[in-house]
This record gives sequence, structure tokens and C-alpha cells, in this order.
Amino acid sequence: MSMSPVSVFEHGGHTVSVVSLEPDSTVRSSPLPPPKPLLLAAPSEEGDYPMLVFLHGYLLRNSFYSQLFQHVASHGFIVIAPQLYSVAGPDSGEEIKSAAAVVDWLTEGLNHVLPGQVRPNTSKLAIGGHSRGGKVAFAIALGHAKTSLKFSALMGIDPVDGMDKGKQTYPPILTYVPHSLDLGMAALVIGSGLGELKKNPLFPPCAPKGVSHQDFFDECCAPACHFVARDYGHLDMLDDETKGVRGKATYCLCKNGGSRKPMRAFVGGAMVAFMKAYLEGDSGFLMGIRDDPQISPVELSVVNFLEPKITEVSQRV
Repeated sequence: MSMSPVSVFEHGGHTVSVVSLEPDSTVRSSPLPPPKPLLLAAPSEEGDYPMLVFLHGYLLRNSFYSQLFQHVASHGFIVIAPQLYSVAGPDSGEEIKSAAAVVDWLTEGLNHVLPGQVRPNTSKLAIGGHSRGGKVAFAIALGHAKTSLKFSALMGIDPVDGMDKGKQTYPPILTYVPHSLDLGMAALVIGSGLGELKKNPLFPPCAPKGVSHQDFFDECCAPACHFVARDYGHLDMLDDETKGVRGKATYCLCKNGGSRKPMRAFVGGAMVAFMKAYLEGDSGFLMGIRDDPQISPVELSVVNFLEPKITEVSQRV
């Protein structure tokens, strides 16, 4: 029995196990501890599952995305989310290296920390990230750091490459030349309609125009797709409650929409649909969103697909 495309926006059929790991922790008989603290979300049932390495946004905690990760994992994916740093400046070179080190660890280390009978499929691997983490994911895909595993799909969730065109964080990713990023894989870019607006006069926009989602998508080569959630902000896909000083700051630094749940359901569902298409060969869910954007739990202002050797299919709703 086939499932409706709307089902990707709902919790999937797998029970999910969530585990936090530290580099110095002893986990089972693991011969190789992770190079960075990790948050893992994986199905609990026996099986072989595709993987997603997901990179957090600027100064955020990987734990702030736990509900998003659980949504994705419930549809049959293993999510590996490193904590790349606690404090960072404008140079993202070290976090790019750290992300690559985590990817290299997967081959030898991941099996030892997953639930029994849960097997990672290293031939079906995606990389994604939010905000500055989206920029880092693009950097990895472009080969700014070499990895032992090959990616088949890339996802930028409201990616940001600096404060404005003249202040890109190092290394700059955007070239401002259309379709100039030779990624060698399919790309999904999700944007927030409110990300380019200021929360208040004291702080700049969290996803400034000129260095954010539209610019990343414009430089992608086919196949690529672009969704924009009109009434939601840069941090609206985080957990319903984010604790601590940094967690509290997520409510006051960026312009946001209403409840985070609809945006999180959309982002999680779009990620699942995209990975099912490009890791598992099932494009029905992704095409379902393209053909009927109203199934989304949030209103979409942009639904844009760039397909190989086909005139761009663009729908603005």
C-alpha cells in the first residue's frame, strides 16, 4: 500500500533511539571514540539504514535539534549530529576539518554505538546543516576537506555565508556566479521567509539577503530544489524548548513565526522526502510536495525545482 506524500510531515513508523556520546566516553567495546561530541538518532528496529550527517548552526547546540532528528530517524534514517565547537569566530576552517573527521570516524566507530542489529549503510550518505552549518555542509560537498566516504545528497537549511556579500565567513562558499557550485550531488535548500528581517534594531538579520538560501540555490547545479517557508524564521525548526543561556537566546535574536512545530515538521518532512528520492530512489514524496505544495504544514512562498536537461520548473504560490 503506497503512502501519501503528506506522511513525511508526520512521525514515521520507526521507534527512535537517541544517544549522546563524548570523545572520552567508553561506549560498549568501541575501539575508536568519536572525535567530537555526538548526538545520534536512529531507528531501534533491525535493518540497514541510510545516514545523514547534520551540522548545527552558529553557536547552537546539537541538542537543540533533537526533535527534528527524531522526526527524520522515525522514517528510517540514522542521524549523526556532532557538536563542532562551543565558541567560534569568522573562520570556519576548523569546523570544516572537524566535520570531515566525524565523517571519517563513521566507518570504524559508528557500528559500536548503534542499537543492536541496526546497520549503517555507508553507501547511502547525506550531509546537511543549518545556518553556518549549512555553509559548512556545502564546503564539505565542495571538497574543502577530504572524507573517506562519498556523499550522495546535500541539504542546506537556511544556510548563511556571512553577514553580507562583503563579509563572508572564511572560506567563502558563494561565488555569485549562477550554477557555479560543482557539488556532484543533488541539493536541497530550505529558506525562511522571515530570516532576512531584523528581530529588533540592535541585531542584524539572522539570514541576511545576499548570503543566504536564495544565493545558495542560485549557484547549485541540477538536480536541486528550493523551498521557502513564508511565515517562519531562521530558528523555527529547533526544539519546542531550548534550555540554557544559548537556548533562551534563540527566542530573542532572530525574527520568528508562531509555534516551532509546523516549521519543524515541514523541514523534517522535506528532508525525508529529499533523502528518499536521492538515497533510496523513491521520488514520490518529493514530487508530491512539488505538485501540491498545500500539503505542507507551513505556507510555502517558493517551490522551485532545477532538473537536469529540463527547463527549470518553478512554482510560486
